[in-house]
Amino acid sequence: MASRLHTMSAASAPAVGQGAKSTSGSANAAANGNVVKRLQSELMTLMTQPTTGISAFPSGSDMTHWNATLQGPTETPYADKTFKLTLAYPSNYPYAPPEVLFKTPIYHPNVDFSGRICLDILKPGGSGKEEGAWSAVMNTQTVLLSIQSLLGEPNNASPLNGEAALLWDSDQAEFRRKVDARHLEPAEMEEAS
Repeated sequence: MASRLHTMSAASAPAVGQGAKSTSGSANAAANGNVVKRLQSELMTLMTQPTTGISAFPSGSDMTHWNATLQGPTETPYADKTFKLTLAYPSNYPYAPPEVLFKTPIYHPNVDFSGRICLDILKPGGSGKEEGAWSAVMNTQTVLLSIQSLLGEPNNASPLNGEAALLWDSDQAEFRRKVDARHLEPAEMEEAS
């Protein structure tokens, strides 16, 4: 609880060097500058200490929009499959989570057909009814590793794709068939477009 209070107060505190009379424009610029600095640091970590099975880079010159690649975990229906995702970072990152979408079609209990993901760390933390597990200590690597883990261990208590949740529990062979039918490798996606 104390860390959440600290996170919330840090998010609402003015940036260093800003007085009470600052305009919302300069406050937004300072916030965006802090987001960019944080993302530059995360990018450096991803590049100098790569993690097997995940990668992420800014999409063009906009540091707040990234493209990511994720390898399906071994010994799961997603093994030997590659997935493309996008990450959009809000202006109050890291105090709020990025919006993450699968771009590669995927059949999974916690991913809908638009690519939206139901994962507790992608929901803002707080004291509300739909409290999430996001914390400012999390980062892009944490998010991608959590999604990779979710592929092998879905949360069927909170499905976005009810049919997939039922098949995961009752008919793994049919589930795997649907995973294979829905999945397109990134090269196949480019050819189809």
